[in-house]
Amino acid sequence: MKKKKESEFKPDSYREEMLKVEHGLRGEGSGFTENLTVIIGLMWSLFQLASAGFILIDSIFVRAIHLTFAISLVYLNIPMLKQGQAGDWDKRILLAMNRVTIIDYIFAIFAAFSALYIVLDYVGIASRAGLPLTRDMVFGFLLIVLLLEATRRVIGPALPVIAVVFIFYVFSGPYLPDFLAFKGATVSRFISQMTMDSEGVYGVPLQVSATVVFLFVLFGTMLERAGGGQFFIRLAIAGLGRFRGGAAKAAVLGSALTGMISGSSIANVVTTGTFTIPLMKKMGYPATKAAAIEVAASTNGQLAPPVMGAAAFIIAEYVNIPYIEVAKAAAIPAFASYVALLWITHVEACKLGMQGLPKSALPDAKETLKEGWVFLIPICMLLYELIIVQHSAEMSVFRAICVLSVMMIGTHVVRARLMGYSRWEGFKIGFKEWLLSLSAGATNMAGVALATACAGIIVGCISLGLGQQITTFVEILSMNNIILLLAITAIASLLLGMGLPTTANYIIMASLTAPILVRLASNVDIHGLDLAVPLLAAHLYCFYFGILADDTPPVGLAAYAGAAIAEASPIATGIQGFWYDIRTAILPLMFFFNHDIILWNIHSIPLAFFLFAMTCLGAICFASFTQGWFVNASNTPEKIMLALCTVLFLNPFLITGFVLPYEYRYAGFAIGGVLMALVYVMQKKRPNLVKPLKAPKFGQI
Repeated sequence: MKKKKESEFKPDSYREEMLKVEHGLRGEGSGFTENLTVIIGLMWSLFQLASAGFILIDSIFVRAIHLTFAISLVYLNIPMLKQGQAGDWDKRILLAMNRVTIIDYIFAIFAAFSALYIVLDYVGIASRAGLPLTRDMVFGFLLIVLLLEATRRVIGPALPVIAVVFIFYVFSGPYLPDFLAFKGATVSRFISQMTMDSEGVYGVPLQVSATVVFLFVLFGTMLERAGGGQFFIRLAIAGLGRFRGGAAKAAVLGSALTGMISGSSIANVVTTGTFTIPLMKKMGYPATKAAAIEVAASTNGQLAPPVMGAAAFIIAEYVNIPYIEVAKAAAIPAFASYVALLWITHVEACKLGMQGLPKSALPDAKETLKEGWVFLIPICMLLYELIIVQHSAEMSVFRAICVLSVMMIGTHVVRARLMGYSRWEGFKIGFKEWLLSLSAGATNMAGVALATACAGIIVGCISLGLGQQITTFVEILSMNNIILLLAITAIASLLLGMGLPTTANYIIMASLTAPILVRLASNVDIHGLDLAVPLLAAHLYCFYFGILADDTPPVGLAAYAGAAIAEASPIATGIQGFWYDIRTAILPLMFFFNHDIILWNIHSIPLAFFLFAMTCLGAICFASFTQGWFVNASNTPEKIMLALCTVLFLNPFLITGFVLPYEYRYAGFAIGGVLMALVYVMQKKRPNLVKPLKAPKFGQI
């Protein structure tokens, strides 16, 4: 991307550009295709709301219609080859690859009909299960080919290539060497399972996308378009701006609040980063560090309840527990990770000698709340439904969307009345904005829907018998060593994440490694204690490392987005962001063995808050260890003490188990507290040699 002067930078246009990169949709920008996209997106959202709220429809029908809308939108918005890839083909009218053409419309029609085929002939398909007709085979084959191509267009070639490798493995299984060979499958069985059953394309990943994920993405999109994103940013600046490095702390808090409703790393970067990154640079942060802080904060938004990322809802289905239990398990690691990142911003500010923003430059907190308190209503409604009433995630977010819809239209009516216009004029403006937000929420889902459908092919291949063979191979590779398997899973997740979205990455790794992790961990003996790892911990482990790939160089899109805003090197931003995110990587390594961190079998609220405090201290110690600074620059003995504190706070039994029984493991917290206090005293006695930075001049933010 060509560099722009800061004065020429247009956050809104850049944000739209990057969201198109993330979700993949890029239409002609005007004319029939754009209008058709808006209409299809609106119909999709209305269908999903109806199926969630008041229409009873078979689950397989919901998945098929969901996929039909998604695959149609992709073919109507993304050309076969994007501009700059087509070469001389651009000169041909029918293959003008820098825009959609009549060929893409034909693909869209065939893809839609293939996806709907299971609905149109559901009774016939069910009556001849396992014995498909030639017609069934043709439409099934068309669906697989067109789905792979649509996925390539929307999220790139990595996931389709992996799916093709699994398909190749299914058919070549009987002819491979003994350690890789398995019985394979016939073409008719493969097509039947992939396209006419609920164990392939229409499997669990697409089911979760078609029910819960769509509604949460729609909720986040509507709230952001209503102005919720800007409200959270201003609220964060008002609350934290006066502290040392306040701009970066506000970026972290703003990204956490925005990430809780968006569940998307790149959307989070371009929503909050267009404001916070220039502000951090003006405060004195180097461009690379300013971008990396925003990227690290935005990446972890997928971990933060109540919304989290799409994969969190799939975890609930795979583990067969309510979503609220997934959110409960993720709460302490997610918020402790943000506390550690706040500490990192403080450490960086101390190293640079920064001061806080002057009070005159900050927005007034009371005024900000007065103007934007309405944005808290739908979030409170969501939390009430999830936690107090304990409705399903689907019903909870549906009711929150209903409240948000009334709020969106109602605020325009009230605003029009206050400005002297008629209520009818305000209603028309609000209703139009509501319809456009419904359409935008649907177009934001196209990439997620196709990623889950394509990942369903991989899961389907595994269920054909391939899974047992791969599981055996992974066990041999890890030599039945749980630590080695954890390392293999983490590295594989990071490598796959360079080309896959988080959801697809998680589905693949969890399908292949989660059961093995649980089985091998059951054979681990720590100080005489048999370790029984819950399946949820293994799935969360895969989820966490998949998320970290969003800022892992050389591909992390979130790092590219942040670097473009900061006018910094994408690779340098990715490396710096990943170094900040190391404090997140330590948490799954610890909660895999210490289930207290994910509140497994913890039902006491005071104990939960105590464990949260200890986890925060452990994350802070680890961040200080990696950054080489606590309250002053750390020497080698102090770094060793901080590393020891990290273990004592996050998993004390690893150390106390040598002398104390398991029931007294919390005694390690006291030892960690003493060591942490000792490091504080040692560093406080030394003079701080960092010179204070001259505070920049600010106008009102």
